[in-house]
Amino acid sequence: MDWHPLRLTTPVKQHVFGGRAIAERLGRTGLPAGPVAETWEVSDVDGDASTVVDGPLAGRTLRQLMAGHPEELLGPRLPPGPRFPLLTKFIDGTGPLPVHLHADDDTARRLEGEPHGKTEAWHILDAVPGATALVGVRPGVDRPTLHRALLAQDFDAVMRRLPVRAGETIHIPGGTLHSFGPGTLVYEIEQTSDIQQHAMRTRMEDGSPVPDEEWHANLESLLDEWRPEHRPHFHPGLTLHAGDDVRRTILCASPYFALERWTAGTRAPLRHAFSTALILTNAGAPVTVTSGPWTGRLDRARTLLLPAALGEVRIEGPADVLLGHVPDLERDIRAPLLDAGYGPDAIAALGEGLTQPSPASPS
Repeated sequence: MDWHPLRLTTPVKQHVFGGRAIAERLGRTGLPAGPVAETWEVSDVDGDASTVVDGPLAGRTLRQLMAGHPEELLGPRLPPGPRFPLLTKFIDGTGPLPVHLHADDDTARRLEGEPHGKTEAWHILDAVPGATALVGVRPGVDRPTLHRALLAQDFDAVMRRLPVRAGETIHIPGGTLHSFGPGTLVYEIEQTSDIQQHAMRTRMEDGSPVPDEEWHANLESLLDEWRPEHRPHFHPGLTLHAGDDVRRTILCASPYFALERWTAGTRAPLRHAFSTALILTNAGAPVTVTSGPWTGRLDRARTLLLPAALGEVRIEGPADVLLGHVPDLERDIRAPLLDAGYGPDAIAALGEGLTQPSPASPS
């Protein structure tokens, strides 16, 4: 097959916390009227799978490509599926997101009947002055204390409220209670899953009330899936020089995913070789992308999925792009950062699995 970069359909979620920031601040076109909370840039979630929109693969879903061409899409290092392993989104927290959590892998298998959980990371694209996020609970908070606070909807009594600044990133392990907004625009990368447990009295989809019996059951499920030990922090990322006027900033990394932000001026194009599927999202002005025999334009706030079979991408500057992938933590993350002089503590702050040499792929 003649592989090429894949433009995909992007499911849109019009939850009540959304606004018009994705259209107005990022210039994204083609969105429906009214609040837009999320655009799912690459998705293989059941019921919301992305579909190729052009080229010889037009009309095929990501799930079909995973079934028919797993090695060409993912590369030989990653397990073949059945789902594409990464989900990426733009999220508009014009209003506050619900306080919620996603199960980790062990809990998802034990309580949800799912093959894995959902660890995620947020990269802050824009935030109003004074914006904050609720991430994890304070030390010493036990299950009864958290339950009382959830019943009272008094989240600040038990949760950590962190300042939010554009350009920073936070890695959120599964089982971590969290929320962000208002006034926050995020790019999110995560495991492919939509499992979640909410603490709220109203539904995020339409703001309708949750009946008491259902709400109390939701709280019990949330408490069963909660992991109190995770207290991550926002981080500016670690920057490497990747060529003449080209900068590579590693924003976060774990066995599940890595997210990087690359910038380039006009003196030389951004060039990057890859051996696993690469999600390329444009955070800046429109750019010209070449990968394999294909050359095309990528507008701001738009995404291409680059199959592993392509192997290399060239982007003409000026460029400001996000690259998401499943890393070999030792080769792709730890080794280049150590070579650049970063210490183990700085590297470990990027996410999970970075305190020692790590396996090449998720367990």
